[in-house]
Order: sequence, then C-alpha cells, then structure tokens
Amino acid sequence: MNAAGRGRCRRPPATTRILPAVSGEDGAIGPPVGGRPPLIGVGLTLAGVAALALMVLVIEPLRTGLGDALQGDTESLREDLRDLGLGGVLIVLGLALAHAVAWYPAEILDAAAGFVYGFWVALALVMAGWLVNAIVAYWIGAHAARPLLYRVFGEERFLRYEGVVHRGGVTLLLAMRLVPVVPFSLFSYVAGAARVSPLTFMWTTAVGYLPLTAIFVYLGSQLDELSPTDPILWGGAIVLLALLLLSRQVAVIVGRTQPAEDPERGGSTERDEL
Repeated sequence: MNAAGRGRCRRPPATTRILPAVSGEDGAIGPPVGGRPPLIGVGLTLAGVAALALMVLVIEPLRTGLGDALQGDTESLREDLRDLGLGGVLIVLGLALAHAVAWYPAEILDAAAGFVYGFWVALALVMAGWLVNAIVAYWIGAHAARPLLYRVFGEERFLRYEGVVHRGGVTLLLAMRLVPVVPFSLFSYVAGAARVSPLTFMWTTAVGYLPLTAIFVYLGSQLDELSPTDPILWGGAIVLLALLLLSRQVAVIVGRTQPAEDPERGGSTERDEL
C-alpha cells in the first residue's frame, strides 16, 4: 500500500436498510420486518375469533352478560353473576376474553366482580381474565393481516399507535396500561403487530393495569357500605386523579407521534444509515 493509501480510509457507500424486529435495551421490539404474515397464522386467528363469537352466541349467560356490559348496565351484570354462583367465575373470564373482539368499559366488569366475589378474589379473577385477553389480542395483532387491522381501526390511527410503541419503550408500555388513553384490546393488537417482546408485553400489562383494576374492584366490593370517611377510598381517588392527569400527558404524546410507515409498502418506522 502506498503512502497516499495509508493516509486515508475509504468508507463504504451509504446505504439504507430496514431494521429487523430486534429487542432493544429496554426490552421493546423495533419495527417489524416487512412481508405478509403466514397464511396459517391468519387462518388460526380468524378461526379463533369466529370460535369466540360463536361461544358468546351459544352460551346464554355469557351473551346476556356481554349485553349488560356493552350497555353499561353494571347492576344487571352484578345480578347475573350473583345468580350464577360458581358459574359466574367462568362468565367473568369469558367476558374478559370477549373484550378482545367486543369492546366495553372494562371498569364495569371489575366493579361487578368486586361486588359479587369480594376484593381479593375478584382482583385475582379479573386480572387473570385481562391477562388472557391480552394474550389473545396480542396474537391477533401479531398474526392477522395488517390490511384487516387497518380496515377495522383505521390505518392512520393504528400506525400512530404503533409508532408510539416503537419510540416509547417500556416506560410508555407501562403508561399506556396505567391510563386508559387507548382501549385495552386495541393496544394489545398494536403491541403484537409491533413485535413487542411477549415477556415484556405481559409483565408491563400486569404491572401497569393492576392499579386501575384494583381501584374499581375495591369500589365494587364496598358498594353496599361505601363511606366518604374510608381512607382507602380517598387514597384510590387520589391515585385515580393522578392517573387522569397522566393520561393527558400520554394523550399529547400519542397525538404528536407521526404514523409509522407501513412495512408492507417497503417502509419502516426507523432506518439505520450505515
């Protein structure tokens, strides 16, 4: 090598490549690799959704309970669960699972379960139900065709939430569970489509969703003897107010985030220049 060659180092030509879906330092997953999901995954997802819808239609108590939840009729839902006895436990789990495809205010189920089963039993029961719901919705997001999700939720809205997931990491995953800015099941769809690590997704869902769930389960459990002097009630009110204030900040972040590019169209939310 001559002197001129030793004096300078040639850089390879600049190229742009799409980042694969790899885990970052905070456990969040980067943008998904382009390409369509396997047809078998789409088929299994659609079959599972159809089976869930059929279960709701065939099982009368579940159908009635879902109708009460969709109408916001907490009193009727409480009576339904109480009349079913131990069968009501299965209905609670079924209603939480049905939320993956039929959205209703989750707090209705939390409060009704607290009223019927008491705080500790109801809290364990509904948290188990919501975690099962999260797994199902995550699977749908990871394996259903993106055009189908765009049609159901709106492409710009879905891609904006996906961009939030890519950029926010674990902190934002927790925040989105702590405050109900985005519907529970919709955010699970987005996390699945964004290829968030399943382990990270599950622990942030459990930790982040527990405080709000506990508040409404407790309110339901104390409905008959609710007292304005109850210190736990005041503590829950303070926590709920703090979550509402936090929700405004999260909403601002979500609103400012630009929609991610669709990987099926040859783009990605982030690029790495070499």
